[in-house]
Amino acid sequence: MIKNYVSQLKSEFQNYTGADCMKDLMAGLTVAAVALPLALAFGVSSGSTAAAGLVTAIIAGLVIGALSGGYYQISGPTGAMAAILISIIARYGMQGVFTATLIAGILLVLCGIFHIGRLTSFIPAPVITGFTSGIAVIIALGQIDNFFGVTSEGSSAVVKLLSYGHLGFPVNIQAAGLGLFVVLFMVFFPKKWNAVVPASFLSIILATILSVCLKLDIQTVGAIPKTLFLDTRLDLAAITPANLSGLIGPAVSIAMLGMIESLLCGASAGKMANVRLNSDQELVAQGIGNIILPFFGGIPATAAIARTSVALKSGARTRLTGIFHALGLLAFMFILGPVMAKIPLSALAGVLMVTAFRMNDWQEIKYIFSHHFKGAAAKYIITMAATIVFDLTTAILIGVVTALVLLVSRLANIEINYEKVDMDRVRSTDAALAKEYDNAVVAYLTGAVIFANTQAIEEIEACTKDFDTVLLSMRGVSYMDISGAIAFMHVLSDLQAKGKRILLCGVPGSTMAMLKRSDIYDMIGEENFYWSVEKAILHREGLH
Repeated sequence: MIKNYVSQLKSEFQNYTGADCMKDLMAGLTVAAVALPLALAFGVSSGSTAAAGLVTAIIAGLVIGALSGGYYQISGPTGAMAAILISIIARYGMQGVFTATLIAGILLVLCGIFHIGRLTSFIPAPVITGFTSGIAVIIALGQIDNFFGVTSEGSSAVVKLLSYGHLGFPVNIQAAGLGLFVVLFMVFFPKKWNAVVPASFLSIILATILSVCLKLDIQTVGAIPKTLFLDTRLDLAAITPANLSGLIGPAVSIAMLGMIESLLCGASAGKMANVRLNSDQELVAQGIGNIILPFFGGIPATAAIARTSVALKSGARTRLTGIFHALGLLAFMFILGPVMAKIPLSALAGVLMVTAFRMNDWQEIKYIFSHHFKGAAAKYIITMAATIVFDLTTAILIGVVTALVLLVSRLANIEINYEKVDMDRVRSTDAALAKEYDNAVVAYLTGAVIFANTQAIEEIEACTKDFDTVLLSMRGVSYMDISGAIAFMHVLSDLQAKGKRILLCGVPGSTMAMLKRSDIYDMIGEENFYWSVEKAILHREGLH
């Protein structure tokens, strides 16, 4: 892995010029402008602080950016990660989050070393889309307090929403007005100008100016310390065997989300850059970054597609873009700290409302529902609901189980059609042959012979009871498991016991292998296997 990383660096910086460095610098500063309001907002929305979000973006940009499996990857706090941290912070506190992040970092390194990242390819696309939409809903619901200037109770978005019933909903008109201004500004800001000045960055500046000039009575970000080592950071003495066991679940959730987000981001950005992501190296980089972050007081980080796409569109050439973006944020921290302290929380909430809406893969959602893909729609809706109600790990598990159930139910629909042998369709004028097959039936099997459809297999015996010869056309059998093989063997055994002649035709290679392993091949006899129904009838070119 180290050799691959060194080789990657050599290739990346081969023929690197001052002009390339300038492009990386400008791209990095552009990304920093986009990342600043998001870092502050995600820090607040996670239940931590704006400073924690900013420190996370800086450290992740430096460490993960330098070690990344793709030069284009820009890492930092994300909306999805902030969403799952809300309940973790409420239950375990910041020390619990720091410990879980440390464990998650170790898990990510191990995932990279043992190539576990490739397992994400087994998660169906509708499950990922549903999970993302669920996260978007959590982010939006989590910003109601800051957007409207109200107060709620509870550790989850749903519980907080329900708490308004007894707490009331006294809207702060000034906060809501400023939040609405940010939303409308970002929505209607011309896209062609967005490449010059990010709408989120400009809207935060304008909202802060309005808040200060009009002396609005609203909550602000608060003091931003001029240090990377926050007062609240990981205390190794607080890690005990007693609290470690309770943090394994949250750590797995953080690691799983970090892996999914980073690899999906890398896959998408890799297509834009026409450079494939080294997924194992990326996971190791993410792991190292998240191991280090708690010691500074940061929250978990992952690669972020919004910042990564901005980097590529701004002309990023190497991983220096991510490092320059981090240095830009560091400069903002030391130079503009007093100004950032006055940023209204309702303005950041407005940014997150728009971000949550844009997180959704609307194109895929429209595609699923407009084409009436019922199975995909079920996976999407169930995963989204599970994400909102439960935690990430449970939601992904429910989504994958739903996908498996739908897959099995589809595979269970084996089709068996029965046709009496029609000698007029067979290229033969042999009267004796016609008489031999006068009382014969062909059963055409199409689908998988598995545990879920053994009842249909068992019905073959009843459906062929009036015939002396049974030809089983198996060319359409896509797969056979051991349960299906056992049921099939029992049927064939019963048919043989009744003195019926059995011929198996057009058996695919994988199915033939299962027939041999389960002793069905020997039971039927090699001489009773044929390439096709017609060849079986004509006794020509049998597979023996």
